Amino acid sequence: MIRIRRIWVAATALFTTVVGSPLPAAAQQAAEPLPTAPWVGSDDRLPSGWRITTGGSGKQLVWHSADPVPLTDAGVEFYSGDRFLGRPVAAKDQRTFRLDLHTARPGRATELQVRMGGRRLDASGVTTGPDKRRAAPAVRQPTVLPAGPADPGEPGRYRTTTGEYTLPSVRLPGLDAPVEMRAVVVAPTGASGHRPLALFLHGRHDTCFTADGDGSGAWPCPSGSKPVPSYRGYLHDQKLLASQGYVTVSVSANGINAQDSMEDGGAQARSSLVRLHLARWADWAGSGRSSAPAVVRSAPPGDLSRVLLAGHSRGGEGVNRAAMDSLSRPPADQDGYRGPVRWHIRGTVLVGPTAFGQNPVPDVPSMTILPGCDGDVTDLQGEIYVDGTRGVSRGAALHSAVYMVGANHNFFNSEWTPGQATAPAVDDAAEPDPVCAPGSATRLTADQQQAAGATYIAAAARLFVADDDRVRPLLDGSNLRAPSADPARVFTHAVGGHRTAALVPDDSVTVSGGRLCAAVDPDPATACLDADGTGASPHFAEWETWPEPGRHAVALRWSAPGSPVRVRSAEPASLSGADALALRVIVPPNTTGTRLDVSLTDASGRRATLDQVLVDGLPGSARTASYWGQEIRVPLTAATRAGLDLSRVTTLEMTPRNRSGRVWLMDAWGWRPGTPAVDPVALPRVDIGRLKVDEGNSGTRTHHVPVRVSGQGGGQVRLFVTDPVTGRATSRLVRIRPGDSVLDVPVEVEGNTRYADDMWQDVFVKAVHGAVVGSHFGGLTVRNDDPRPEVTVTPLADRVTEGQSLTWRVALSTDADTELPVVFSFLAAGGDAELSTTDVDPGWLMEKHGESPLPERPLSQVVGMSLLSAVPAGRLSTEVAIPTVSDGVAEPEEAVRIQLFGFEEPPVGPIFTGRIEDGS
Repeated sequence: MIRIRRIWVAATALFTTVVGSPLPAAAQQAAEPLPTAPWVGSDDRLPSGWRITTGGSGKQLVWHSADPVPLTDAGVEFYSGDRFLGRPVAAKDQRTFRLDLHTARPGRATELQVRMGGRRLDASGVTTGPDKRRAAPAVRQPTVLPAGPADPGEPGRYRTTTGEYTLPSVRLPGLDAPVEMRAVVVAPTGASGHRPLALFLHGRHDTCFTADGDGSGAWPCPSGSKPVPSYRGYLHDQKLLASQGYVTVSVSANGINAQDSMEDGGAQARSSLVRLHLARWADWAGSGRSSAPAVVRSAPPGDLSRVLLAGHSRGGEGVNRAAMDSLSRPPADQDGYRGPVRWHIRGTVLVGPTAFGQNPVPDVPSMTILPGCDGDVTDLQGEIYVDGTRGVSRGAALHSAVYMVGANHNFFNSEWTPGQATAPAVDDAAEPDPVCAPGSATRLTADQQQAAGATYIAAAARLFVADDDRVRPLLDGSNLRAPSADPARVFTHAVGGHRTAALVPDDSVTVSGGRLCAAVDPDPATACLDADGTGASPHFAEWETWPEPGRHAVALRWSAPGSPVRVRSAEPASLSGADALALRVIVPPNTTGTRLDVSLTDASGRRATLDQVLVDGLPGSARTASYWGQEIRVPLTAATRAGLDLSRVTTLEMTPRNRSGRVWLMDAWGWRPGTPAVDPVALPRVDIGRLKVDEGNSGTRTHHVPVRVSGQGGGQVRLFVTDPVTGRATSRLVRIRPGDSVLDVPVEVEGNTRYADDMWQDVFVKAVHGAVVGSHFGGLTVRNDDPRPEVTVTPLADRVTEGQSLTWRVALSTDADTELPVVFSFLAAGGDAELSTTDVDPGWLMEKHGESPLPERPLSQVVGMSLLSAVPAGRLSTEVAIPTVSDGVAEPEEAVRIQLFGFEEPPVGPIFTGRIEDGS
């Protein structure tokens, strides 16, 4: 049982003191840049450009940008140092970003940062953590891999035709404005019968642009601007697939991109949009064909039993959710499509995807392209669509990761590519970098990247939809290449397919000679990667909590050859029927010559050395997430010759043979060739909603967070619950039993008649085994239902001699359960001589403005100057003061005028005047 108490909550929460309040629009314009302000009761200060406001929804951390910030897939994120605070909501001007403080993670005000795609936005020329780390070794171009038995990048025998359709807009839950139903179709000509259907969904980008080159995130597009045609950006992929016999459609999602500031980043809305289009194609493939748009009637009918979904960035997360929603229906109140499922998703392609929910679909095959120079989704979190499927279901579906050296985020979409796009576009990896800078040996041009992307999308279509096993070695870690993708250097690994688990590190394994490390943990003693290392790992991408239990690897480090690392599983594993042992191992980027002997031991103690493996690091820099697990296969013939019982393997041993090095073992599998048929399992599904309730005036009420379970069978999930005061999350494994319809998360709320901020109780969930997760994040919002106390201001010393302090008492009509801000602006003193920057204490000036000394000027003319304080929670009053200094110069009486800002419309209060007499 969780209990929310309103008393003193704000005084002990993350950003505990209110140091600002909303100003009228004119005052905000005049006040930019925003002032540095202190936390009450501490020496911390808000950096320039930041403020905290208090309104009807509670306290918000606010950052204002001098220039509009474009929409990106990773989105704007607030950090405190290296700790993620949350994703703020953007104002319509794309300059002001607000984060509810009750949803923020703990942090310190002095370390506040704004990041987008790993880059600092609030400090010109500053980048995030990796740039502070030691320089990476010299970069080298990887060697060329042998060609595979098939090249899916070669055009097919069909000519193609292209056209568009526009249907009436649709309304989706949670979005105010209707969303467009617009798409471009590329289809084969002369192809007989129903043809497989490939649907593309673009990511999050500017929605509108003007002739002057200004982009925005508005929707509908205002007068004088046009929609950015992001949906036309995959014509190169569509034409290749259409030439091979596929009907392809790429749909527009600008209306979602403009409105996706929600807890799932718009994933459910994108799923609804995809399925609305699929429902139309199902109609047009049958009795509704005569009413189809002309471009659809001119194309072969779609075969809705053979559908491939391809999504770029947030579109990748959207099509993953669409695949899930096609197998298990989402809650009706969250879904924009409620019709029958008349299609079968045979596979998904996820290009540089976001994975905010970290909830992959285990029983739908997938291929995830990880751009090695991604300047947007820089942590390559899409790796979770592979790693996150381990152990969740039967494991028959192949989940492949394709690491493409030198590819950036935007160039996969030609409408996001400079020189090709209709609207303004940027190279997201254009900054100086040894791996990713344009012109470097490892960086791909736009044409090269698009050719490689199209080739591997076609490979996924051939494997998942056409059941052509000849292309599997291009995707499953067999270290073969498709010549059509040259000169791109592409590496792959996979889980699922014909693999059986030999070792997936968890808390039950025993490690000697190395250590079991935590993928997501701030503690350097347990974390897999050093805080001062170069770069990052896609396998260790952070999620909603830090640390996160349940994600591990095995870390090896040696300074002399010959010391083995043994990893023993709790239960024997079976490798019967496998041809090889497949290891996914990480070595540091740019390193060469890491050599390991690999050995196995069975339950009877019999041991055999299988072979020696050689691993070289990927090209990497401080900006890249290039600590990525390469698949290494070791034949099991030596184990068979040694008489090992491969049905009862207990220990994996790795012995370094080079002088020094580091390795991280992600997992080990028994591997054999082929692609098994996938029969999706009806897994129970968990969806979290958000319940909003009033606090009440007395007593204790128990509310239940809406954690809904649908479907059949049982499974296990990890449920996380945050503390509403500290923001820290605790987790527990929860078993879902057949017939369960809810997971019970009760929250006690104590009511009273004191004013307080709204309170947030956040809950999130991740699948562990035998279950899937739709809406992963939600909780309980307790709304304040008490009036704000009235504020009165009384002069205590409003006429003083210089060297003394002007003082006013701010009193409340009743105490509150949250700190209430006291904000005064400085007004011109009229005809009087005005108090200036040299007349006040320099320390006070630094505290209130963040800069001291300042050139002499009246306080009312200091841009961003405010008098900020707060009445602490549970108190009835506080004092505000302006300390003056004695300068020994004869001068006339001076005055200062301050005006209290309130919280109603208009937010202005009475004016107070202080006078200072000369003390010389």
